[in-house]
Formats: sequence, C-alpha cells, structure tokens
Amino acid sequence: MGSVAELAVDGEQSLELCRRAGALLTGHFRLTSGLHSDQYFQCATLMEDPKVGEQIAAAVAGVCRGWNVDVVVAPALGAILFGYELARQLGVRNIFVERPEGKFEFRRGFGLRSGERVLIAENVITTGGSAIETAELVRSVGGVVAGYALIVDRSGGRFAPPEPVAAYAGFQAKVFQPEECPLCQVNIPITKPGSRAIG
Repeated sequence: MGSVAELAVDGEQSLELCRRAGALLTGHFRLTSGLHSDQYFQCATLMEDPKVGEQIAAAVAGVCRGWNVDVVVAPALGAILFGYELARQLGVRNIFVERPEGKFEFRRGFGLRSGERVLIAENVITTGGSAIETAELVRSVGGVVAGYALIVDRSGGRFAPPEPVAAYAGFQAKVFQPEECPLCQVNIPITKPGSRAIG
C-alpha cells in the first residue's frame, strides 16, 4: 500500500483560501490527464499573490521538513513557482524539468548528483502522471525520490506512491472518461485551462 497525502491544513481552511483567490473554478474542463471534470483548480492564481504562495508553501514545508531533502524538482510549467517557494522555505536548491519534445528532461544546465534526495513539487494531482514521469527521470539519473509536495491532491487517494506525500489541500474530484461525461452529453462547452496541450 502506498502513501496517501498528509494534509498541511484542514479542509475548510484550504477550500476557503482557494475560493478567496479565485482558484476553484466550476464548469466543464478537460484535464491534462484527458479526463473531464466539473471543477478545476487554477493554482496559478494562488501563486499570483506572493504572500498566499508563501503561506501555502510554508504549510507544506512544515509537513515534509524532516524528509532530508537536497533539492526540489518541479515539472514545468505549472509547478515552477510553487517549487521555487517550497525550496526557499526548506532552504534547498530548486530546479525544474521541461517537455520540449513531449518527454520530461533536464535543461538550462539543471541536473542532479547521484544520491541527491529530491522532493517533487506539483501544483495539482488527479492521476499523478506528470509527477510519476518526473520521478522516473529523477531515478534514471541517480537521484532518490524523498517524497512529493502538492498544492492540491484531487486524486481521492488514487495517487499513492511508496514515498510520502504532503499536500496543502485535498479534494475528491468528480472526473469522467470523455465518452461517459454527462457534461458532454448535454453539450456544455468544454475548456482546457491548463498549460499542457492534450495530444
């Protein structure tokens, strides 16, 4: 059995912050995973105000401070700001990975030394695809995945890696396969608000 997220604050407090910042959207959305949902967390708006970003990262850092992290690695583009602020709170190095050709890689002179303990920072997880791909890259170059730090875990416990997971907030998401989506069936227009295109 893997690790489910340990929440940094209680659910009502985190939900209120997301609503106040305009980060919790309702409608019809295509997620990065390809699934459809009636809710979307626009975490970029949470990081728009540096004081809010600092508050979120400080709370998450409090959970994962004892994991002996050497470096924070964030998948671009969405998690870069969170990764930076998390690394600042922990007093460690911060880098990110990019997908110039559809697969994550280290660029811009970034890299890991063998044995470095890595905290993978991600803004929102539904299936965990980007975080898992980042972890595979980290291991392939000799890094050690110390754990995962999230702003929002909306996987409902489905994202449960062997390493520990810390999240600012956790919400059970309603997600649908495109061919079974009730919002599609009543012709509600769909949007793809994230930064990554669906292939």
